[in-house]
Amino acid sequence: MALGSAPAHAASCTTSTGPYQRQVEKFLGRPVDGKQSAADCKTIQTFQGWHGIKPAIGYAGVITWRTMNTILQQRAAGKTPNKAGKCPVNKGRIACVDLTRQLTWIQDGAKLKYGPVPVRTGKDGTETRTGAKKVYWRSINHWSTLYNVRMPYSQFFDRGQAFHSTTKSMYNPPGSGGCVNMRPADAKAYWNLLRNGDDVYVYGRKPGT
Repeated sequence: MALGSAPAHAASCTTSTGPYQRQVEKFLGRPVDGKQSAADCKTIQTFQGWHGIKPAIGYAGVITWRTMNTILQQRAAGKTPNKAGKCPVNKGRIACVDLTRQLTWIQDGAKLKYGPVPVRTGKDGTETRTGAKKVYWRSINHWSTLYNVRMPYSQFFDRGQAFHSTTKSMYNPPGSGGCVNMRPADAKAYWNLLRNGDDVYVYGRKPGT
């Protein structure tokens, strides 16, 4: 995964060794010795800045490792995200949302039609609600009067909760106000694939909620 360049005016690096130092070093391809170094810190800090993890001081803490662990689970899903059979295969076309792995995909029966792709779901206190839903309203250039933000490619499926695009990183903590945030290209693909009345199934529990 490309981490990009370090953010402008980056905060000072910490010299402290974090509780997830070894795991973070391994994820980032650093020498795994469990000890914070200046190079470790800068690499961790770049990852934090890329995904909006604050404070971006290069500390290998719980949020940084939780983010990395989610990415590892997403990679492991490959092209068989429903291997455990948790999303129904008897509904025809259905959009599945796995909160635990922060993944979504569209399947038709057992056949994968799109994805899986990463998502950013509801934070603690405004969790994305689980269960069987249906797309009931679509608004391609939606404006949220609640949050005063654009929500392009909005497809609502549960009392104001919707799939929609965002420019934030999918790993930007702590999460959304309940919607399923998607990268613009993925949200556009969902717009083209789904229709009113299509099934949506949300399950699992987002780490940290």
